[in-house]
Amino acid sequence: MKSSTKDQAEGKFHQVKGKIKEIAGKLSDNPKLEAEGSSEKIAGKVQEKIGQVKKVLEK
Repeated sequence: MKSSTKDQAEGKFHQVKGKIKEIAGKLSDNPKLEAEGSSEKIAGKVQEKIGQVKKVLEK
């Protein structure tokens, strides 16, 4: 698997995982978990964008 594809897949995974944590934090009234989920979701978006950039540069 190319590193660009791997970065994109891992980025999506972290976005989904972050969204789940964010929702769990809201439901359980846990602001720390909610913030952790939000930051993981953002990190996933960044990683996915890095993968997209790598894909363009590999061509």
